[in-house]
Amino acid sequence: MTDLSGQMKTLPVPRREFLRTSAAASVFTIVPRHVLGGPGFVAPSEKVNVAIIGAGGQGLSNVKSLLNEPEARIVAVCDVAEQSDLNGFWYHCVAGRKPVKALIDEHYSKTSAKCRCAEYEDFRVMLEKEKGIDAVLCATPDHTHAVISITAMKMGKHVYCEKPLAHSIWETRLVAKVAKETGVATQMGNQGHSGSGIRMTCEWIWDGAIGPVREVHVWSDAASWTNGPGRPKETPPVPAGFNWDLWLGPREYRPYHPAYAPYNWRGWWAFGTGSIGDMACHNMDPAVWALKLEAPLSVEAVATAVDSEVTSLGGLYTYQFGPRGDMPAVKMTWYDGGLRPPVPEGIDSDDPRQRLGERGNGILFVGDKGFINCPGWAGTPRLLPLPLHKAYTRPAPSLPRVKGHHADWLAACKGGPAASASFEYGARLTELVLLGNVALRVGKKIQWDAANMKAANAPEADVLFKGNYRKGWEIG
Repeated sequence: MTDLSGQMKTLPVPRREFLRTSAAASVFTIVPRHVLGGPGFVAPSEKVNVAIIGAGGQGLSNVKSLLNEPEARIVAVCDVAEQSDLNGFWYHCVAGRKPVKALIDEHYSKTSAKCRCAEYEDFRVMLEKEKGIDAVLCATPDHTHAVISITAMKMGKHVYCEKPLAHSIWETRLVAKVAKETGVATQMGNQGHSGSGIRMTCEWIWDGAIGPVREVHVWSDAASWTNGPGRPKETPPVPAGFNWDLWLGPREYRPYHPAYAPYNWRGWWAFGTGSIGDMACHNMDPAVWALKLEAPLSVEAVATAVDSEVTSLGGLYTYQFGPRGDMPAVKMTWYDGGLRPPVPEGIDSDDPRQRLGERGNGILFVGDKGFINCPGWAGTPRLLPLPLHKAYTRPAPSLPRVKGHHADWLAACKGGPAASASFEYGARLTELVLLGNVALRVGKKIQWDAANMKAANAPEADVLFKGNYRKGWEIG
């Protein structure tokens, strides 16, 4: 996920100036859906016209998936970077709006010579000019998720937003509120939520496979985005074709540095949310759904180092939840940066069948009668110890299965049921994740007053619940 960038050092320009100077309109004309059937309307027989905002590594990944969805047509791509070389990072690719547009155009040229994807630098210009856009997929850095999602939803566009849903708890609640008010179809990008694995985990726990669950351990080895505390002092030139001012978006101006973009932004509190923000919306997801977790009673976090600018390289986060219906109180612990829970007695981690997690990610449910272990990204569960796995009679599926994460959202865009990872659910999951970072940064166990969005014992945390916004980028 990469992708609002910027070279301009001026504040956002007026809308009329946007429209006068904007780039690239689409080659073909699309009749706006609202002319046919109201805001957000997409006839069941029509394709959903999707605009991509954020064409970095994760944006490119989403594009490749959408090009295989028969219900979708990508009509516009927006990114502040013309091109981003991500070969040295997780994605191992060249991305940015021009390479991604070329990929889209090449794909559609096989079926329609007139079908060309529009290209934009500023998402606001795109949404003003491209009246035929039905839906937006946001794959930008965390600090711009809320402003993009809210702007699009208020214009009647369906929205898919990568995880975490927003950068702060206040933003998360506002995004969920606007989604409810506008009634558009939404989906957060925690892709495992649409798989069969997480549904099996829920069904087994609800069936009593391991008895009442009183402990959950969740982990990821992700964390290596920054080197040392504080901001870089060097001020290298902004790369050609990269709009640094637009990349900053709602954040106060600071000089460009490659330590921030196009990739390592996740390791800076101003732009990202660290390892827990990167991976917990995937790996915690089975616990939140299966155990019906909402507001915790308290959250405590410690890390190898806590800095005001950069996220930590390894941390331990402890959430305490009270009883929920017939479920007992439960403690959930998050580990990152290579930290892991101890292997339970009776489990042979040298046996591949009993290995905890996969590729440095996983979740372990501890029940009164045994364990459920899943790989990361809400993968397929396994019962442990092995005799329990062999003896357990699986219940019949009770949760609806879906064809895929993007397909679930596209079906909702066309009037079907809400996607299972809609913003209502995504906000609940994201708030838990972000609350852990607040506890880490204030350095104390937080007693959480969810109704009032307050840490009852830590008023100094108030500033971390919302954040500041540059003039012209306010969202509520």
